Amino acid sequence: MDAADLVAFVLVLGIIVVSLLSNIVVLICFVYNPEIRKQVPGLFILNLTFCNLLLSVSNMPLTLIGLITTGHPGGSVFCQIVGFLDTFLTTNSMLSMAALSIDRWVAVVFPLSYHSRIRHRDAVIALGYTWIHSLCFSTVATCRSWVGYHHLYASCTLCNVKAKGARTQFIIFTVALHSLTFLLTLIVLCVTYLKVLKVARFHCKRIDVITMQTLVLLVDIHPSVRQKCLDEQKRRRLRATKKISRIVELFSPWPISPYWGVLSKCLAYSKAASDPFVYSLLRHQYRKTCSLLANKILKRSPLNSTSLSMENNTGRSNSNTTNNIQLPTNKPLGQ
Repeated sequence: MDAADLVAFVLVLGIIVVSLLSNIVVLICFVYNPEIRKQVPGLFILNLTFCNLLLSVSNMPLTLIGLITTGHPGGSVFCQIVGFLDTFLTTNSMLSMAALSIDRWVAVVFPLSYHSRIRHRDAVIALGYTWIHSLCFSTVATCRSWVGYHHLYASCTLCNVKAKGARTQFIIFTVALHSLTFLLTLIVLCVTYLKVLKVARFHCKRIDVITMQTLVLLVDIHPSVRQKCLDEQKRRRLRATKKISRIVELFSPWPISPYWGVLSKCLAYSKAASDPFVYSLLRHQYRKTCSLLANKILKRSPLNSTSLSMENNTGRSNSNTTNNIQLPTNKPLGQ
């Protein structure tokens, strides 16, 4: 293993660790907090977390083995199963991202009618479509034997070498898969987040006008009120929309270096590690749940119980000392 393979190995290993830990934390928050389970976006986040976890335990470790052995473990049937999972999970996770962006767009643009527009039944229907969509493409690729070990990516995935006698059909299938999945998700993300940004700017302008009017009314009362309003206005302006990471797979007729192929696979895997932070762990409700769980675990630790008992013993000793002090009695002079 040369230096480039070693760097790729360490990178994939780090992605696996971060992906497993972050997605497991999201699952724990989902199980522990009933309010998260009641919300409609929780279904999309649960489906996205399921896909990321399964990808982390099925495909990523085999990529590590492929980097070490320059080949896939097991036979062709095993590699086809892994390739089926790779196509299914990546497609399903991308469509789940699109569903989440639509849900947030409706929540921001139509806040008063959100619960009537987005219901649990609608979320179940959307998730059903993502599963059917993903199963159709992955099943077709597996039945046509278009999945296998690809040396360029050091993993079992869609492989154009397998489509020797059906080159045109494979190209049509690949273009349809990327257009109806990745390109469609990209368009949905761009449109919805641009709409959200437009609404955020509109409300920011309204807030600025209201703030300035309030300042004019309160400027004669106390100068500290004006400074607090200005500080709050600056904090609002510092808020920005989250950046969206987009991965577009490029097909080229010229030979591509295996290092670029492994790097693109690492970028695809990094999505599974970043999704929990983008869609869950950075939100206030998940952070609050994580802090409650952390406090609950730390309160049960032996160190805290020992320190607590020491504080109790100190308090008892101080009270005993106070009780043992005898106050002087007031005696008449001359006695």
